[in-house]
Amino acid sequence: MPTTSAHMAVHRLDLGYFIRPASETGGPEPRVEPALGYLVEHERGRLLFDTGIGAADPETEAHYRPQRRSLHAALATAGMSVDDISLVVNCHLHFDHCGGNPLLAGKPVLVQDVELATARRGDYTIDELIDFPGASYEELSGEAEIWPGVLIVPTPGHTDGHQSLVLCRPDGTVVLAGQAHDFASHYASDHLARQAALDGVARPLPSYRPWLDRLAAFDPCRVYFAHDGSVWGPPRPA
Repeated sequence: MPTTSAHMAVHRLDLGYFIRPASETGGPEPRVEPALGYLVEHERGRLLFDTGIGAADPETEAHYRPQRRSLHAALATAGMSVDDISLVVNCHLHFDHCGGNPLLAGKPVLVQDVELATARRGDYTIDELIDFPGASYEELSGEAEIWPGVLIVPTPGHTDGHQSLVLCRPDGTVVLAGQAHDFASHYASDHLARQAALDGVARPLPSYRPWLDRLAAFDPCRVYFAHDGSVWGPPRPA
């Protein structure tokens, strides 16, 4: 079992928003989605989970119409600057999650090896946000406890190398799920689908992502997301 860290605070960072076109929403209208990052203060240092929306090519800019809030401004609201960051973790390397990475040159960036390999093959993200001057990657292959009470857990689906951050605190475990689910309500649906399967409810039942079993083992009290300001909590909290 992972260590529980008594000294851990989490700050949600507003890094702007973008417009998802109707062709991607499954409905008749576009949808405005936030870009959220998370600053974790730990006894070992300060960790940044996702860094904002990077500059993209003209076609991508026109497609998503991003409205950026600078990483400098977002960190300043928490009384921090880029110089205070010890470690960077991206849930994945699409341009709306790793856009501020070049501002953190020299800082270790923890990424799943399959995610970095995919990004480097091209036609996946904005290349300049991956191998920028001073980029320093630490590649992982699966789950890892990177600081006491801080674990990276693979949560593939949106991308093959997607990962989430698990924070084991005395007052309950917090999960930073990135884009493992687009919305808290989608996570809630999968959570209940898993519960129904465990309860032996007769089929047919909806499928759920198999890594939910691993996240459930931590008994999280809150789950945060990259593109949804809503926060998931258990239906029957302790």
